[in-house]
Amino acid sequence: MITLIEKLSGIPAGSTLAAALKTRAEVLRLSEAAHDAVLLPRDPGGLSHALRAALAARMCRHVGNAALVAHYDGYLAHSGDDDVAALARPGGVCGDARHDAMARHADLLTLSPRDATREDIARLRAAGVGDPDIVRLSELAAFVNYQLRVIAGLMLLKEIA
Repeated sequence: MITLIEKLSGIPAGSTLAAALKTRAEVLRLSEAAHDAVLLPRDPGGLSHALRAALAARMCRHVGNAALVAHYDGYLAHSGDDDVAALARPGGVCGDARHDAMARHADLLTLSPRDATREDIARLRAAGVGDPDIVRLSELAAFVNYQLRVIAGLMLLKEIA
């Protein structure tokens, strides 16, 4: 089974890079499992599946990965939740203080993670985001940004191979 990372990286079957990836099949399998756990958890807490998809699409738009944007936009469209759709675009707000604060935090973690401070966590709490959802948001941002970087690295390797 081809994983999302392999598919979106566009690594040609039978290539040297594809063979190298086979030696890391477990990492790719675990990445796929992490994707499912972060985007579609059984208990989404205060981050609905639609909100997770919107924030993931937003982070991917910041980085400019159109294939991942389309992937997460598809999840968002499938959810049927239009209330958070505006958050899928950088700068977009939906008018819900909690969701808008989470979107700003996702922006921070994507664009300048080194600048994140305790004050940023305090702002999330002040907007009504509880600690469990702060953890969920951090997991989502960490995974999506990991995924973006792995795909970018593989695409670069594909170009020079």
